[in-house]
Amino acid sequence: MARVKGAMMSRKRRKKIIGLAKGYWGAKSRHFKMANQAVMKSLTYAYTGRRLKKRDFRQLWITRINAAAKINGINYSRLMHGLKLADISINRKMLAEMAVNDKAAFTALVETAKSKLTA
Repeated sequence: MARVKGAMMSRKRRKKIIGLAKGYWGAKSRHFKMANQAVMKSLTYAYTGRRLKKRDFRQLWITRINAAAKINGINYSRLMHGLKLADISINRKMLAEMAVNDKAAFTALVETAKSKLTA
């Protein structure tokens, strides 16, 4: 059987890595071995970052809701508990959006939560 050296696939694999390393400084964008290390690390950071982004946004929404709730005389945890008692299921992203852009509607939700907490 004939020997297959696989030059085409090797070149294709290396070209893909060098393409991903485009824009890196110095040898990291030109030499395969260094580019491969840099790209692997970059992809690891990207994977982690996609998960951290969800955590960061949730933290931002909770901070915004808490700030708006305190203006209305209640803290975040009591507001969320009151909304749960009132059977109002609205996610934190939408609550934060209401707190920033629609203060009247947010105040109405706060009043509903307060009334359920006292009842």
